Amino acid sequence: MEFKLKVVILCGGQGTRIRDVSESLPKPMLPVGKFPIIWHIMKYYASMEHKEFVLCLGYKGQVIKDFFLNYESHTRDFSVTLGASNLVDYHTEHEETDWRVTLADTGLDTMTGARVNKIRKYIGNDEYFMLTYGDGVGDIDIDKLIRFHINHGRTLTVTGVRPPGRFGELMSSPDGLITEFSEKPQGTGGRISGGFFVCSRSIFNYLDERDELVFELEPMRKLVAEGQMMMYEHDGFWQPMDTYRDYIYLNGLVEKGEAPWIKW
Repeated sequence: MEFKLKVVILCGGQGTRIRDVSESLPKPMLPVGKFPIIWHIMKYYASMEHKEFVLCLGYKGQVIKDFFLNYESHTRDFSVTLGASNLVDYHTEHEETDWRVTLADTGLDTMTGARVNKIRKYIGNDEYFMLTYGDGVGDIDIDKLIRFHINHGRTLTVTGVRPPGRFGELMSSPDGLITEFSEKPQGTGGRISGGFFVCSRSIFNYLDERDELVFELEPMRKLVAEGQMMMYEHDGFWQPMDTYRDYIYLNGLVEKGEAPWIKW
């Protein structure tokens, strides 16, 4: 049985400003190639037929609203006939005609757990939904992830990834002699959360009305304590945009036509 789930994307945090890019844009709107990184995330889900989105807005949320309110002009060539009618004649098409995007203002200073709680009404009666962050891309097999979640029957699945190597790795003997150097190794430690969650609706039993509720702290710790959180292992590509270096790296992959998440 195929499940097409709503995708909730956390877009409201102030985050850290990425130097030399822009201080006027929220991080999800920073461009990767021609389009914002949040567009890439949404296109990836949509490429697997998950096309209903709920965006949890906060910091500079109006910028994200304006992008989608003016989506046609952002993505198509057009001519404008000036005058009383302001007639717009579009010359090209885009592929996102069947997306449904709900833009929900979840507060400027609201933490992640509270943001998820505030969009409960947009989940409706759905038994499952997906949840991720608005600043990271990967080539996760979404349908396998969903099947994994449904089969184990617990409340939350997190995609466990290995952190990308940021620094050269040194291996040495006990006396300090370097025995191996790897310029840009894949992270060799344990896995970290890469987002790309699948939630059962029982997740709302772990959330409350407090704006300071951080999803990754109290709720997830309680889920772990109660045996209600599982990890889906992903060894493929995953990359957040946390730094200017990440921004340059992701844009470079797109420019070279080597972006693993672009499957459309």
